[in-house]
Amino acid sequence: MKGIEIAKKLNISTSALRHYESWGLVPKVERAKNGYRIYTKEHEAYFQCIRALNAGFGMDLVKKVMPLIINKKIHDALWLINKAQVDLYTEKETVQKTVKILDSKELTEFYGIRKFHDKDYFTIGEVANEANVSASSIRHWEKEGLIKPERHKESGFRIYSPYDIRRVFIIRTVQRVVYSLDIVREVLADIEKNNIVRMKEMALQSLQYIDYALVEQIRGIASLQTLLEAVSKKEKEEG
Repeated sequence: MKGIEIAKKLNISTSALRHYESWGLVPKVERAKNGYRIYTKEHEAYFQCIRALNAGFGMDLVKKVMPLIINKKIHDALWLINKAQVDLYTEKETVQKTVKILDSKELTEFYGIRKFHDKDYFTIGEVANEANVSASSIRHWEKEGLIKPERHKESGFRIYSPYDIRRVFIIRTVQRVVYSLDIVREVLADIEKNNIVRMKEMALQSLQYIDYALVEQIRGIASLQTLLEAVSKKEKEEG
């Protein structure tokens, strides 16, 4: 089977196939005497799976999963896929919390942390855990002037109010949609003026993307199943 035939089926270039090969995402490709690559049905299944998984999980994960399959570490690959699905669900929950926070009547009202309801302030670790974001990201946003937590009088550690946590949820949701901190600042300024329309639109846009990613992940998993069946069939033929 020629590479150009597979490329046409997948609507990609032959150079993309060669990239996947050079990254170790497909089994070794034999060459004919004239130097041309000899692709098999198994290679085609690998390429199809790569494309399908990339749409829902991203190439970073694909680069981890495919070598595991090649090396017959199937369960390790499946657990990575499973974790990515859990992460997507967690992202959806976080964005939904942001929408709920935006709908709260009082600026400092925060519904998401019921287990800390009797506290007036929170640690950076608690905020990071609840907002599904890294502590280093929170510190970066502080350096950028997006949040301004107070310091504990005795320990000197940062302490975050419900107001600060609300801003963290908003910042991380907006940045995942537009990436630009300048846009984040604009959105925060709008919210300070009780104008949440733009932020709500971004949150809903984020939820729409999450739904899209979910569908693509399911399609990717279906393609992965096809690949695993092809690999199993080849092993039986060789055995």
